Amino acid sequence: MQEQRQIVPVEAAETGAKARRYIFVLLNDFSLLSFASALDCLRIANRMAGHKLYEWRLLGEGGEMVSCSAGTSFALDGDLEELSRDDVVLVCGGIDVQSATTKKLLNWLRREARRGLRTGGLCTAAFTLAKAGLLDGKRATIHWENQDSFAEEFDEVTLTKSVFVVDGTRMTTAGGTASIDLMLKMIADDHGEELANAVADQLIYSTIRTDQDTQRLSVPTRIGVRHPKLAQVIQKMEAHIEEPISPSTLAQEVGMSTRQLERLFRRYLNRSPKRYYMELRLQKARNLLMQTDMSVINVALACGFASPSHFSKCYRAHYETTPYRERGSHATKLSV
Repeated sequence: MQEQRQIVPVEAAETGAKARRYIFVLLNDFSLLSFASALDCLRIANRMAGHKLYEWRLLGEGGEMVSCSAGTSFALDGDLEELSRDDVVLVCGGIDVQSATTKKLLNWLRREARRGLRTGGLCTAAFTLAKAGLLDGKRATIHWENQDSFAEEFDEVTLTKSVFVVDGTRMTTAGGTASIDLMLKMIADDHGEELANAVADQLIYSTIRTDQDTQRLSVPTRIGVRHPKLAQVIQKMEAHIEEPISPSTLAQEVGMSTRQLERLFRRYLNRSPKRYYMELRLQKARNLLMQTDMSVINVALACGFASPSHFSKCYRAHYETTPYRERGSHATKLSV
């Protein structure tokens, strides 16, 4: 690799400011990509500046070892210890964040937050921050797969679909490479856009996203079909899971007949609008069963089913198991 021109932040050069310390709290089964993306931004910022702007420490419950969702183990620098007021805490979540969010962790987060520390949640760790009450009355985001369960459990949090959100002293990301976007913003706030852009260049990261960018692909890109009216109908379906809209009403709202709508879905998605809508509702139901403690009855109602028996019948036809067994098998896996 060729030697790169160093970017010296004005503030650091003039004041010799102390390096800002980031505390990464690694939860069991954390997302490696989210963590590594954030950490490497700090490393590269130091390299491009030519001196230490940032330092970091890896903490976790027990203070010994923790494994990411890929199975690789990491040695921790310490247990959940008392921090400096200038530290920035980033909790790194991943698979089954509910189980990884322990009482000890919640109490520690609340204590450190009361002392004024900036605190963030990467990937699914927005759940952990919300469970600790640190996101009450604030805007936040979380990985799209966890949005349904998060919205059901935390009414006091304004959930967005952004790749990342900074609201006061609280930060959340949607997971994956969204950590890069958050860290580039924080580096720019600390030391200027030039350094942040230099870090992005080193990462071969050519499109820096803001908190106005959404985390999921557009409907046409996701389904592989660029038909404006089909995309409109699917967006309306996704927005009305709890109170489903009839195919005739959906067709009318986009200016076509019910028969035309049927042909459109058959042609591009090889299923009827009714079937596609049902699959969306069942997918949300499965997320709620796996990620929340909601009763099966409440899950059914949240997904637009008038009765538990109808819900169970539809669920079994699609997933070849009942909602009760689905939840039971998931609980068994977690206890192993």
